[in-house]
Amino acid sequence: MLFRRPSHAPLVTASLAIIVLALGGCDSGSEPKSAGTGGPSVIVPGKPGEAAETLSAEDAAKQRIDDDTPNSADLSYARMMIEHHTQALVMTELAAKRAESSSVKALAERIAAAQGPEIKAMEGWLKANDGEKTATGHTHEAMPGMATETQLKNLRAAEGKAFDQLFLTLMITHHNGAITMATDVKAQGNNIQIEEMADDVIAQQTSEIGRMRDMS
Repeated sequence: MLFRRPSHAPLVTASLAIIVLALGGCDSGSEPKSAGTGGPSVIVPGKPGEAAETLSAEDAAKQRIDDDTPNSADLSYARMMIEHHTQALVMTELAAKRAESSSVKALAERIAAAQGPEIKAMEGWLKANDGEKTATGHTHEAMPGMATETQLKNLRAAEGKAFDQLFLTLMITHHNGAITMATDVKAQGNNIQIEEMADDVIAQQTSEIGRMRDMS
């Protein structure tokens, strides 16, 4: 006796129709609109005096390639980092006379030797891009990692091993703050030179944090 296998063609056809309809539904307005592409949108800070705009990730990348004109994030980073680095120089200057550890003194010298020229470079960049040198509108507390006036007072009063430990604690926090600021401007800024400066800060200060943790 021959048995005929039941046909499932109608079920298969129906299933395919459901899938097609489902896919069609996904295409109709389910993804956010973003300047002509279906990808995620990116908020791009505007140039000085201009509002931010929303672009697709692709358009934002093209814009950066075509035009690296500094935006508000770039200018703000340079202004704040000058002040941030300046405080680091104040802290490292104290180490020469108040630190006990030769390693702490040597580290302080390296930090000063790196950040002094970086301040000059950012001041030059601001001058070339019509920016203000001062971090107008930003308090110490608004910048990540900045030591408070009380902490600086305590550092000035400390000597020997007490100074070494407090210096390392404050400088690790200070470096972490600088890395946060540099990471932020890499995501929000538009200028290639600022991005390169931020890369240098991240690489150098990450390395120095490792050294300071080993010394703590």
